Amino acid sequence: MTAAAGSPSPAIATIWGVPDGYDAFLLARRLGEHGGPILHVARDDAGMARIGDQLALVAPNAEILRFPAWDCLPYDRVSPNPAIVAERVATLTRLLEPATAPRVVLTTVGGLVQRVAPRAAFQGQSLTLATGESLDQAFLIELLVANGYNRTDTVMEPGEFATRGGIFDIFPAGEAEPVRLDLFGDEVENIRRFDPATQRSTERLDRFVMRPVADFSLDQASVSRFRTGWRDLFGPAAAADPIYQHVSDGRRHAGLEHWLPLFHEHLETLIDYLPGVSVILAHQAQDVLTARLEMIADHFEARRQPVREGEVPYRPLPPHLMYLDRKGWDGVLSGRPVMAFSPFARPDDGPGVDAGGRPGILFARGTGTDSRENVFALLETQVRQWAEVGRRAYVTAWSRGSRERIATLLREHGMMVETYPDWTRARDLKPGAIGLLTMGLERGFVADNLAFVSEQDLLGERISRPPRRRKKADQFIAEASEIAAGDLVVHQDYGIGRYDGLETIGVGSAPHDCLRLVYDGNEKLFLPVENIELLSRFGSDQAGVALDKLGGASWQNRKARMKQRIRDMAGELIRTAALRALREAPSLTPAEGLWDEFCARFPFVETEDQSRAIADVLEDMGSGRPMDRLVCGDVGFGKTEVALRAAFVAAMSGAQVAVVVPTTLLARQHFRTFSARFAGLPVTVAQLSRMVTAKDATAVRKGLADGTVNIVIGTHALLAKTVQFADLELLIIDEEQHFGVAHKEKLKALREDVHVLTLSATPLPRTLQLALTGVREMSLIATPPTDRLAVRTFIMPFDSVVIREAIQRERFRGGQIFCVVPRIEDLDRMATRLHDIVPDARMVQAHGRLSPTELERVMTEFSDGKYDILLSTNIVESGLDMPAVNTLIIHRADMFGLGQLYQLRGRVGRGKQRGYAYLTWPQTHVLSAAAEKRLEVMQTLDTLGAGFTLASHDLDLRGAGNLLGDEQSGHIREVGIELYQQMLEDAVAEMRAEKGRRKIQDRDWTPNIILGLPVLIPETYVTDLPVRLGLYRRIAALAGDAEIEAMEAELVDRFGTLPDEVRNLLDVVAIKRLCREAGVERLEAGPKGMVIQFRGNHFANPGGLVTWIATQKEGNVRLRPDHKLALVREMTNAQRIRLAKDTVLTLGRLAGQEKAA
Repeated sequence: MTAAAGSPSPAIATIWGVPDGYDAFLLARRLGEHGGPILHVARDDAGMARIGDQLALVAPNAEILRFPAWDCLPYDRVSPNPAIVAERVATLTRLLEPATAPRVVLTTVGGLVQRVAPRAAFQGQSLTLATGESLDQAFLIELLVANGYNRTDTVMEPGEFATRGGIFDIFPAGEAEPVRLDLFGDEVENIRRFDPATQRSTERLDRFVMRPVADFSLDQASVSRFRTGWRDLFGPAAAADPIYQHVSDGRRHAGLEHWLPLFHEHLETLIDYLPGVSVILAHQAQDVLTARLEMIADHFEARRQPVREGEVPYRPLPPHLMYLDRKGWDGVLSGRPVMAFSPFARPDDGPGVDAGGRPGILFARGTGTDSRENVFALLETQVRQWAEVGRRAYVTAWSRGSRERIATLLREHGMMVETYPDWTRARDLKPGAIGLLTMGLERGFVADNLAFVSEQDLLGERISRPPRRRKKADQFIAEASEIAAGDLVVHQDYGIGRYDGLETIGVGSAPHDCLRLVYDGNEKLFLPVENIELLSRFGSDQAGVALDKLGGASWQNRKARMKQRIRDMAGELIRTAALRALREAPSLTPAEGLWDEFCARFPFVETEDQSRAIADVLEDMGSGRPMDRLVCGDVGFGKTEVALRAAFVAAMSGAQVAVVVPTTLLARQHFRTFSARFAGLPVTVAQLSRMVTAKDATAVRKGLADGTVNIVIGTHALLAKTVQFADLELLIIDEEQHFGVAHKEKLKALREDVHVLTLSATPLPRTLQLALTGVREMSLIATPPTDRLAVRTFIMPFDSVVIREAIQRERFRGGQIFCVVPRIEDLDRMATRLHDIVPDARMVQAHGRLSPTELERVMTEFSDGKYDILLSTNIVESGLDMPAVNTLIIHRADMFGLGQLYQLRGRVGRGKQRGYAYLTWPQTHVLSAAAEKRLEVMQTLDTLGAGFTLASHDLDLRGAGNLLGDEQSGHIREVGIELYQQMLEDAVAEMRAEKGRRKIQDRDWTPNIILGLPVLIPETYVTDLPVRLGLYRRIAALAGDAEIEAMEAELVDRFGTLPDEVRNLLDVVAIKRLCREAGVERLEAGPKGMVIQFRGNHFANPGGLVTWIATQKEGNVRLRPDHKLALVREMTNAQRIRLAKDTVLTLGRLAGQEKAA
């Protein structure tokens, strides 16, 4: 290898015999031989990510820098992802600093072919900050803006910063987490990392380096250079272009990066940053280069075409300014040692060196599906043979979870196994043993004294990926999707009003933040922030809702009627649950040994929620009582796997399983899945639906009656009287909400004594899940599978060049496209447009006016690959799994709700391929602020993995209604969704409270606390209004001292030292909770004393109260004739709060003694 690489000739030395996986080992070896840095050029992002992960394991001491290509098209109207730009710039700036370890830079053909900002642009732009150093705040803000950082209210993404007084939150380029600087005057007091989702600090740092996040800055010199270059290239008339106008005003414009050369005197290449570099090209890199150069030329030509009417003109830069051509590429590689890896063996007369690596053995394919035992027997024999020739054998797994699972399987088959955290220790493996490593290897290889077997080689096709760190986003969503001015809200006592903003009003002499609510007749109500829990969101469907009249009887009557209806419904739910608990059902448990192997066939790593749902189902099936569990989770979140495991347990116990689905298409999909997973097991899987011939249907019915068919999957045809089961013990119902009333009744009859598992993709709000706790057993799968690549979401005006490219890219990689429009009347117009853009694409339309048979035919043909594009309204079948569909185009995205957009986007990117979603609107159409906000949220949700939480917040009311099996939508419209859920929760809890147990707390009232102290979050402390309102709601919901202390710590962490007003607010919330427990309706305190009024002028323990008053100092505490408790005492502010807490705590204790007695 050294000999081939040492030549200074521009010729490329081919290294043969380097299969994927082995390249990381050779790269690590080359790193030790070559004195300078190494540049590895992968074919694409996936190749770069793979070798990066493998190198981290094989060369743990190397400095590995990534330089990805932009993730948008050449000459695009959208900007590249800011996180990618930040990572590229972080790598370039780090390359200007001395290396502290052997350095490897990983890039792709697309990354190297694109020119970059010159080294001079980044010289002196990085800033090292350390605790104890002085730093001018104005200078820091100036530097951040100049270096491309965006100022926001809450820092979530790389390249953002926020400032609050002396606290700076900065998300630097190339870092996994943002940092928080705490400045005291001009001195850096401390530096901490924090989690962007919770905004809580995670660790302290002594120093950190702040690097630029943009390729150019909008300083005076750059803007002047851009303006001159633009006019020289495109003529003076082009000065009217919005891009030119934006830059002239010192503002960024979407897609501005595509004019990067105009901001600099000249551009350089990545190799200019790497003196003394040795270059390694991945297999086929030269072919990818040819395709990339053609693509750049095509896009340049397409952009030069005259624009269609209504489209904004696009002025592309000549390609040579932005990209290397073939000559330029050869030029940057010449004079350097360059190698090209090839996985093939060297031809007899071929040039270059053979490194001796060969593809590994596919154990799973070598043994038929009839016996999994053969796989392990084969592996054992092979390991022995390898040991005889001095080869050490390693098995790789994608994640720790699958590594443990494989270790168990290998040990069960009598093999010696050692588990290693990294390659350094794994080298010491004893011959004859098997080393287990966590490493992303698609296919094993054999080379020198090594033999690697991948998870796929051993267990068949796998597409799992190691779990990325999932962030808890509930809190972020809770703050981001809070009540906005103009929203409908529901006050428990006064009904439906409109929230009109926050207002600070004087209560006594103290300022107090209040929410201003407008009711019918423009009457206003001011609600103190600490009582914000009396308020709930009405829901997303606000059209045609009338405001209530303040003090009118209509609301109270409506609420009372609703309470009764909800009580009746809760009673029905409880009765059903009680009856079920009394019946018996066979206890079913997993078959030993085979269970682990069946689980190992699951080609993903289970998510935490999925594992919990599976455990719940197993527990239910083994309990001896009939299971009735609802598994709720978004499309593609792995509900089918839960059903497969349940079916395995039942079928292997000798029982029959029926899977009922609403459509034949879904039946066919499940039949394929079940058949594949049960292959090689003594289980017969059959299908019964319209797609099955009469002859086959008769055979299936006979098999069900005599017990030879173990699992049957079908539509409502399964519910016909002619279908008899020999021993049905598990009924699985998929998407129950799609069945009609008559079918639901038949299902009820079927489910008397059998285990029932229901799957639903309707997003379920957490509150509703709580409301039904213990009534209907429920498992929520809210985490997406760990391996799903985030769907890349583009938000832009409809651009025919980009859409054409998106469709062509999907077709070339063998995929299909969904195109969705909001209304049936938009279909033909869109069809014409698509036909103009891609005349050769095969297209079919689907919408709600087609008959069910016709719709099913269209969907089946599309699913079978007869068409490239499915153009439809928002009816893309919810449960359908179409892994070939990986591009989604939504036109008039501004007309869809957040929940709808999120659900639609969940339809793509479900296989190995990355999904793309284009949310578009007409170029001439100006978006409303609300629509723009909605679409922005869609883009940020990628990084948070919080879609499910969001779907709960933006819940379409119909979804919750169907779930309860009652037409609840109308009821929800009467009182709003949040209050409805709360009332249902109360009713269920009340019905369940056994006699003699303490009655559940009445939530229909809230204590009124007046301390004569300022109670608010000052604007100077938290400047952003939505964040302030979100904090008010979270503070009002705090349930105990521990939660209050945690909130206090979070506030100090995020915003600095607590002002007295905020401390007072937290104290009031704590006192309110104590008042509720003690039955205190009003507490008023001032400098001279305190007055307490009990709820309904009644105290739970009058005798105890009188005794307590008698023990107090003479005349200090007395019960007045109006039943109010008066305490007379001169007090400071702090003493006032302390006394209020102590007194109410004592009263609560007294009231509790009476209840206990």
